Amino acid sequence: MKKLQFNSFGLLGGSFDPPHYGHLKISKIALKKLPIKKVVWIVNKKNPFKKKTYFSLRQRLLKCKKMTKKNKKIRVMYLDQIVKSPRTFKAINYFKKKSKERIFFLIGSDNLIYFHKWKNYKSILKSCVLVVFSRKGYDNRAKKSILLKKKDFNNIIFVNNKKFNISSTMIKRKLI
Repeated sequence: MKKLQFNSFGLLGGSFDPPHYGHLKISKIALKKLPIKKVVWIVNKKNPFKKKTYFSLRQRLLKCKKMTKKNKKIRVMYLDQIVKSPRTFKAINYFKKKSKERIFFLIGSDNLIYFHKWKNYKSILKSCVLVVFSRKGYDNRAKKSILLKKKDFNNIIFVNNKKFNISSTMIKRKLI
């Protein structure tokens, strides 16, 4: 794979099961508000905290590529086979080896609540800037999260974005 050719960049990881407007919106907000040139969507085969996916990996990759095709600053990748893991810290280590640029890891406030349970979460926080986007119904709990109570890290940025009420879970409930 080629060496990445952009300056600071954002990473948005997940199963994208399915991808939705919220993923696209926070990517666009990140491109506007952060000192980044590109956002990479890292599609995982399966969320380690969930039993299974609704859509196949192939379907999710196609949906992500279709959703982002008009935005040249958003790139879709599948790295599980390359890094031999669906874990975020493995993907970040991969990018750290490919590029010396600053990495901004993008998450919703819902993910901050349990971030301390992520595999090697301290390594993630040492390797990049964690950027937390508002999610309807999660911000207060996120600000009281175990991670923030520890105050071990000072590289966490909160983005005060317009909250949109959409999630992959909501979409799947309508499909079932």
